[in-house]
Amino acid sequence: MLTRATCDRVVSAALEEDAPWGDLTSASLIPAEAVATAELVAREPGIFSGGEVFAAAFRLTDPGVRVELRAADGDRFAAGAVLATVRGPARSVLTAERVGLNFVQRMSGIATLTAAYVAEVAHTGARIADTRKTTPGLRAFERHAVVSGGGHNHRFSLSDAVMAKDNHLAVLTASGVSVTQALESAIARLPHTTHVEVEVDRLDQIEAVLAAGVDTIMLDNFSLEDLRRGIEQVAGRAVIDASGGVSLETVRAIAETGVDVISVGALTHAARGLDLGLDVHVGLPDAI
Repeated sequence: MLTRATCDRVVSAALEEDAPWGDLTSASLIPAEAVATAELVAREPGIFSGGEVFAAAFRLTDPGVRVELRAADGDRFAAGAVLATVRGPARSVLTAERVGLNFVQRMSGIATLTAAYVAEVAHTGARIADTRKTTPGLRAFERHAVVSGGGHNHRFSLSDAVMAKDNHLAVLTASGVSVTQALESAIARLPHTTHVEVEVDRLDQIEAVLAAGVDTIMLDNFSLEDLRRGIEQVAGRAVIDASGGVSLETVRAIAETGVDVISVGALTHAARGLDLGLDVHVGLPDAI
C-alpha cells in the first residue's frame, strides 16, 4: 500500500537529489513575487496513476503551491486531457516540476501497460500480478501503479510470504533433503496465516510440492501444453501461478490454459514513462 509517509519520504529524497542547495536557475532568473499557473497535460492516451505523488512534489517544495487533481488514479484519459492544475509561487512550481513529472509519467506508464495486459485476459478467470522486479526504492509507487491499471500485487517483499524458487529447491536437493519434508517442516513452524508458494520448472516436480500442502504452485517457463498438463495434475489442490516468457503477445494464450494467476515482471521493469507535460505560465500577481 502506498501510504502518505512512504510517499513523502521518497518524494523528499527525490527533491533533495534534484535541488540539494536549491534551484539556482529559478532563484537567479524568476522574481520572488512571480506566481505561476500550470496544467498537467497528456500528450498521449493512457491510464492515470500517481496523482498524490505528483501533488506531494509541490506540497513538499512549498506548502503555498496548490494542486487540483482533475483525474483519479485508474482513470482512462485521451491525448490533450488536463489531468491536474497547479498554482503558486513560480519559483516553487518550477523547482518541483521535474520531480513531479518523473513520478507521474513513470506510474502512469506502468498503469497503462498493466491495463493492456488485463484487457488481453479479461475473458478468462486469470488475474495479472506484478513481481519484485521493481526499481529499488520505488516499489510502493510501482506496485500502486499496477493496481491503478487493474492488476494485482504479488507478495510485497521477502518478509510477506514464503516463496521457494528454483535456487531454494536446488540447495535442498544438493543437501540431500526431501523437498516434501522440508516444505512440511517449514509449514508446521509458520503461522497459519502465512501463504506458501513454490516454483517448479518441470512437471515431475509438481507432486512432491503438492504433497506438502502448499497454497500456490508457480509453473515457471512452461510451454502451453505443459501448462495444461500441469493444471490437470494439480487438479484444484493449489492456486496455479504461471510465470516466465509472458508478454502482450503471449499472455492471452497463457490465460486461456486456465491458470489462476499470471506473474508479469515486465509490468514494472519494462514499462516506459507516459508522455505527460506541465504547461507553465508565469507572471506577476496582478497579471495572472
